[in-house]
Amino acid sequence: MPTPKFDHEKLRAYQEALRFAAWAGPIIENLPAKLAARDQLDRASTSTVLNIAEGNGKRSHPDRCRYLDIARGSAVECAACLDVLVVRLKLDAATADQGNAILLAVVSLVSGLIARFAPENVAGALQEEAGPYESGAGVENENE
Repeated sequence: MPTPKFDHEKLRAYQEALRFAAWAGPIIENLPAKLAARDQLDRASTSTVLNIAEGNGKRSHPDRCRYLDIARGSAVECAACLDVLVVRLKLDAATADQGNAILLAVVSLVSGLIARFAPENVAGALQEEAGPYESGAGVENENE
């Protein structure tokens, strides 16, 4: 008999966020404890996973989108942490590129979920143009 799964565990966005958290773990452990980017990378990678799970459990679409938006922001924050570690010579660029590839997938998948559950465009509302990861390009169906 298969092990029961929570709905969020079936999401590719959640699985990719977990993959990044696992990837970042050894890097975090090897960084100096006093380095602010170390703590921030740890918190942001955890936040990404937790907010995808919590958001997916919300029944109202605005609540769901709010948590997913926080998850997306935390994933982008992880990418910025990697940039800081590279410029401070604590992480090589090739390794950071590996993490950024995972994060780009997370951001794209979460953006797709947000687009799916976002309220219809309100007439007269101000909106920004979609960025490359908000356009839905390359985003696969989460239910597959």
